[in-house]
This record gives sequence, structure tokens and C-alpha cells, in this order.
Amino acid sequence: MKEEVLENVGLNNDSMFLDMTFGAGGHTKSVLDKFPGSKVYCLDRDPVAYQLACDLETEYPARVVPLLGKFSDLPVLLKSHGAKQNYFDAILFDFGCSSMQFDEGGRGFSISKEGPLDMRMDGNRLPQNPTAADVLATAEEHDLYKIFKVYGEEKKAKKIARAVVEARYLFTPLQTTKELADLISCVLVNESRTDKLDRHAHVATKIFQALRIFVNNELNEINYGILLAQRYLRIGGRLITICFHSLEDLIVKRHITGNMTDNSINVLPLQYVDNGLWHDQESIKEFTSSYWQPLHKHVLLPSDYEVETNPRSRSAKLRAAVRVS
Repeated sequence: MKEEVLENVGLNNDSMFLDMTFGAGGHTKSVLDKFPGSKVYCLDRDPVAYQLACDLETEYPARVVPLLGKFSDLPVLLKSHGAKQNYFDAILFDFGCSSMQFDEGGRGFSISKEGPLDMRMDGNRLPQNPTAADVLATAEEHDLYKIFKVYGEEKKAKKIARAVVEARYLFTPLQTTKELADLISCVLVNESRTDKLDRHAHVATKIFQALRIFVNNELNEINYGILLAQRYLRIGGRLITICFHSLEDLIVKRHITGNMTDNSINVLPLQYVDNGLWHDQESIKEFTSSYWQPLHKHVLLPSDYEVETNPRSRSAKLRAAVRVS
């Protein structure tokens, strides 16, 4: 959704822009080209993406600052570059995996490409972090059930968790993407699923999503990343987010509406708060206040043309908001 990002980012030729999910650099390049003189800080936890950002730095001298790390690493990384609070004019998040991560079988993200069950967005940069194979080999059945149910929203989570545990004790721990996909296909042998374009969808899709989110601690990182965006954006700066599933979008939506407690999102929407409780005016103001003003009443969706040319964009939801306090 490059065009939608450029339309809502609110930059000019002297702007400071922070791309929190650099990936292959598509959004960053479009900003650099449209706003000559702007400067872009490029964050990514993937060493491959970081190297691409370093290469881009030579193409756009003094306009690109590559940063290697997670969202939660940002304060330390920015401090080393002299960037302080209220520094940026716009911040972009394009959540989820990048296409290059899906396309490389050795990363373990894709069902269609055989490779080791890795799924670490950091790659081997942090070798002590567990892989998806480690999780499947060591987690208790109930923990696997919770991972599949909460992060994958998988209706058959209990049945699949039981099969994973049985497989590792009766046969061998799952090591490859094909082994996991084949196991789930056997468990859900009579299942038939489709995606949003009514195309056939593999029955293991939600399990792969759940493992990826858990291995990379994605939801906590997203929550913290939005908090950091509020800190580093100037008043009037723009926040742009692109989400690909409901768990990501829920976090963003709760932040923008101010439905937060102790810097974490509330599970229930504001309309389901207990009306039988009495609160003073100051408390009510605190509960309903937000640092953000949405630019659009509803989320922006990709055009039919973009979905046709790039089917991976079919689930994308773009939200744009202005920091107001």
C-alpha cells in the first residue's frame, strides 16, 4: 500500500521519517524519492534487511540511517545517533513477515517451501533464542494449545497440540516445515479452508502464524513499539500502521482509541466497560483520553488492482493517526 502510505504520511522535503519495519525497503525508497531532502531511519531486526538498508545508504548518502534491532531496542539505537523524543515527523509500521522472509525456505516461515522450523526474524543474530522447532519439542501440551488458540485463533488447537506431543514421543520431534504441515494435514484430513480470495488455504496456515508470533514475541513488541512511536513523534506527527491479522490490528486500534491500562491494551472495547461502576470526572477523562487522532473513520484497504497484482496484500489494513498530545 505504498500510495496510501505516501498520501497519509504528511512529510515534506525536510522531514525526519522512521521506518520501523524496513524489510526490503519498498516504503523507504518511495519516501526518499518523493521527498528529496528527507532523512529516513530504517529499523529492522533481520540482519538481511539491515544489510539492504546499509546498501541503500550508499545510494542515498546522508539520508539513510540503518538500525539493527527489535522495536524494544529502539531507544538505545536512537540514543547512539543523537535522536531524542519528539524527533520524527512520521513513523511507519508494516507488521508481519516481509516477502523475502517468506520466499526463503531456509527461514522456516513458509508452508510451501521446505526448510528447518526456524521462524526467528532475527535469524542467527541471537542464537540463544528458541526456534519454532525448539518450542514444538519442549512445550507442554497445554502451552501448545494456548499458543495455537490465542496467536493462531485455531479452532482445532487442542487436537493439533495433542498430535504434536504424540508425534515427538512416538516418532521424533518435528524439525522441518514439511513435517509440521504434513502432520496437521493428517490431523485435519477432512478440513477444507479458503483465504479471503476464496483460494485454497493450507490447514496449517494458522499454526505457522501462531508459532511465528510466539517465537518473535510479536504482540508485546507491537504494543511497545506503538508506545515508543508516541514518545518519538513530534506533536502533529503521523503514525501509519499496516496490519495483516486481527491480533495486530486490535493492538493498534486500542492505542489509537485510548483503551489502555498501565501501557497495555484492554481486552474489551470501551462500550463494554461496566456501567454500574461510578467514576469521578477526572477518572473518566483519563480512561477515554488518547494521544492520537485518527485520520480516517475506518481502516484503509488495498485496491482491487493491488490485491490482483500482489495477493499477499489481501489482508492488509492501514490506519493513520496524528499525535495530538
